[in-house]
Amino acid sequence: MITKREFYISGRWVAPTAANDCIVYDPSTEEACAVISLGAQADTDAAVAAARAALPGWRATAPADRLALVERILAAYTARTEEMGAAISLEMGAPIDMARVDQVNAGSSHIKNFITAFKNFEFVRPLGPHAPRTRISFEPVGVVGLITPWNWPMNQIALKVVPALLAGCTMVLKPSEIAPLSGLLFAEIMHEAGVPPGVFNLVNGDGLGVGTQLSTHPDVAMISFTGSTRAGIAITKAAADTLKKVALELGGKGANLVFADADAEAVKRGVRHCFNNSGQSCNAPTRMLVERAAYADAVETARQAALATRVGSAHEPGRHIGPVVSEAQYTKIQGMIEKGIAEGARLIAGGPGRPDGLNRGWFVRPTVFADVTPDMTIAREEIFGPVLSIIPFDTEEEALSIANDTPYGLTNYVQTTDGTRGNRLARGLRSGMVEMNGISRGAGAFFGGVGASGRAREGGHWGIEEFLDSKTISGWFTD
Repeated sequence: MITKREFYISGRWVAPTAANDCIVYDPSTEEACAVISLGAQADTDAAVAAARAALPGWRATAPADRLALVERILAAYTARTEEMGAAISLEMGAPIDMARVDQVNAGSSHIKNFITAFKNFEFVRPLGPHAPRTRISFEPVGVVGLITPWNWPMNQIALKVVPALLAGCTMVLKPSEIAPLSGLLFAEIMHEAGVPPGVFNLVNGDGLGVGTQLSTHPDVAMISFTGSTRAGIAITKAAADTLKKVALELGGKGANLVFADADAEAVKRGVRHCFNNSGQSCNAPTRMLVERAAYADAVETARQAALATRVGSAHEPGRHIGPVVSEAQYTKIQGMIEKGIAEGARLIAGGPGRPDGLNRGWFVRPTVFADVTPDMTIAREEIFGPVLSIIPFDTEEEALSIANDTPYGLTNYVQTTDGTRGNRLARGLRSGMVEMNGISRGAGAFFGGVGASGRAREGGHWGIEEFLDSKTISGWFTD
């Protein structure tokens, strides 16, 4: 049993002010694997006070010094790749090979991209040639509260901590209490890299506790949150009384528009993407919209792809999907699968219960429904598990209408070899991101959505600007 009860405050590991143990479970075995503490108001107050005390000195540091610190963080992070992969695999159930590569590298890639973006970042910019003595100045927001989820722990911690540091902010991080071990290891990395005391602080806790305490704290100027839309709404309301800046990266219900002229791998690619990380990604393409002429073939291809998807323990090497993160998540997904059956969707792969041979652990059968209609629950609500809904369409206009008929707007996908149509759809889809034909976003592009998916912009120079206030200055003295 791993014991990690301390919090990282003002450059030191400190005991919680009151005992409040929280058990961390291994999703592959359902057994307790660690114990942490949940913070109280006094712990949050101490962390915020440390960040507030460190703010004047940190915001006054030269950008080159901040950049040098982040480069040291990257080196320390890279040196502990194996430990980080093991921690993520244990706490949230990512298969160990996937954790070592995809999960850990998500963090290092973001750090590298922020380093690149920051090298050309201008904190004071001219308004334009028409106003030679007007400048736009970007200045740190102040003390920021960072609340991160369990599904991609280092992805989200890197997307918040690193740009906040580069912007000149000080911070308090609250990782998910379900998967806190990677966050605690990240705090060790920050210490090794020489982050000044108080600039970075970590307090474990749950949403109702430390999450609310940060959201309502008068000395916290901004909350950056990634998680469910329900929790994002609650945080926004909690932050309103203190007029905080709130940046939200929330849920999704991505549509994958597959046209008859799509490449031969489009459907398989869509199934793999939906099931990746056991379906626990907010940008998963969980609604596959298929043109009627290609529908029957696509349904059979998706069925075969689901049947070929192996499910196994996170501790086993290989290319497979692991369990979902918790009993609560497992129960929710099972309920959604049952709802799909009850509402008349055609189950073509998977279904309720655990996969054969897995009687313990929160494992879900890779599930595909065909003949789904846009009004069904499985087509409208975020499931956050390996469940794909296939919906037929007849025209481009119908596909666009179905895709946009959702309160969410994170990522949509287009599969077509018709460039004119692809570009037209990319503009028409209501989302913060559109991926066409399996081509990933370029390094430094932001991640973020619209509507119920939140409107944060994380990554690249946009991610740094999230942690900055802007100021207009007239009468700027020039040489």
